[in-house]
Amino acid sequence: MGLTSIIGWIIFGFIVGLLGRLLVPGRQPLGFIGTTLLGVAGSFAGGYLGSVLFGGKGGPSASWIMSSIGAAIVLAIYLFLARRSR
Repeated sequence: MGLTSIIGWIIFGFIVGLLGRLLVPGRQPLGFIGTTLLGVAGSFAGGYLGSVLFGGKGGPSASWIMSSIGAAIVLAIYLFLARRSR
């Protein structure tokens, strides 16, 4: 994996993290790094969910949509667990 791939994952993760944060209402105390990690985790979760539901069929737009939905799910779980720990 080259430097270009890593930078691509960071940019993709940040954008998907922002989209996931738009889908979940309320205050989310995440900075740049947290949003990027959320997007990368959401991309993996959305990719897995998409392959289970649709058998891995879909193009680039499906990966963006499923990644954003995955990021929203990961964020909702994170916020739920953070509230419970207080």
